[in-house]
Amino acid sequence: MIRLPFAAALAGALLTACAPAAFAQSAAPSAMFAATTVTISAFGEAEAAPDMASLSLGVETAAPTAAQAMSDNAASMARVIAAIKAAGVKDRDLRTSSLSLAPQYVYEQSRPARLTGYQASNQLAVTVRDLARLGPIADAAVAAGATNVGQIDFSLADPLATQNSARVAAVKALEDKAALYAQAVGYHIVRLVNLTEGAASSPGPRPFAMMAVRTGAATPTPVEAGELKMRVDVTGVFELGR
Repeated sequence: MIRLPFAAALAGALLTACAPAAFAQSAAPSAMFAATTVTISAFGEAEAAPDMASLSLGVETAAPTAAQAMSDNAASMARVIAAIKAAGVKDRDLRTSSLSLAPQYVYEQSRPARLTGYQASNQLAVTVRDLARLGPIADAAVAAGATNVGQIDFSLADPLATQNSARVAAVKALEDKAALYAQAVGYHIVRLVNLTEGAASSPGPRPFAMMAVRTGAATPTPVEAGELKMRVDVTGVFELGR
């Protein structure tokens, strides 16, 4: 019976002793307000001529039965692949991107759908490392039986040098922008506190698409590669001073 009031009194004394320290800690200014800072975002770009491309092409076949559609498609695609390899494309640069088989129906008014056959499709992604061969490779594929040539994506085998040029441009733009803001509010840049980079991107050139309905014309298919534009986004936090 004597210990309980004593314990309560001791606890109250400890809380009273600790209260000033706790209050002083909560009242201390946050470190983020100890300096004036500005957060800036900027980007840099660099251009380079592409040196490789990815070409999409394929074969579509139709037949009364699914087995026949797949068999005809396989034979046609085998000829296309042989022609592409003969044009200089290595095995490692050929990849099947999609393979499909679908029933085909005819829809007539007031009648149930009628099955007319099946369509098989085999699409191939071809990596071309010599852009001078891009047009001839497409022509060879079509001559061998390819029924469609789709999207072309240009790229760089080694994009690091171009990305680094874009990074340097981005940091320069970031510093110029930060200095402008600081001057506008009557401050100057003291130091860079933090720097972050977003993902590098290649917004151009836009993919080029070709139609592959050809009849053996002698004129080769022209392909223009243009230039790739690498972009790097950065964000920096700068400390300002008077």
